[in-house]
Amino acid sequence: MSESTLSASLLVAMPQLQDPNFRRAVVLLVKHDEDGTFGLVLNRPVDLSALNLCASLDVDWNGDPAHPIHWGGPVQPNTGWVVFNQGTVGAREDDDVSQVASGIYFAGSLDVLRSVAESPPSQLRLFLGYAGWGPGQLEYEMSEGAWLVAPLSDDVVFGVAAEGMWDHVVRGLGVNPATLVSTSGVH
Repeated sequence: MSESTLSASLLVAMPQLQDPNFRRAVVLLVKHDEDGTFGLVLNRPVDLSALNLCASLDVDWNGDPAHPIHWGGPVQPNTGWVVFNQGTVGAREDDDVSQVASGIYFAGSLDVLRSVAESPPSQLRLFLGYAGWGPGQLEYEMSEGAWLVAPLSDDVVFGVAAEGMWDHVVRGLGVNPATLVSTSGVH
């Protein structure tokens, strides 16, 4: 699939996906092309606050001390990622910041973290780790019925609580989550 087909969308894990890392996961697809796929699990908060994370990096955090950190996926859990809205100071496409979709920006640099930590926007998500797939791997998993693709919206990324996100996104596709069964193939 081309980058335009899946990039800037959400992946929704189906019940037959056996990997516990992705049980009822909603993944923000940041990049998808012939080289593979990069995404962030949106609905897995961890027991770590932005204040504590930033303190461990010698970054001054000026926002809510309890602002949550999310587990972005099982790959490189020691790396950090920032997703924020366009109103953020310094939100621009450059070497450090890329636009995922209208109003949704992504970065993985310490400089961007410092910038958002100085004056945290209301729409901000911080992640440790990421979800990654090699070339063709995601397409294979999709052909086995492990994932559904849902439209990306900033409301889901920034406004839906982690514990209800999977149900919210599935229902947004017009599907009652209770009707999903664990089988292979296309749903």
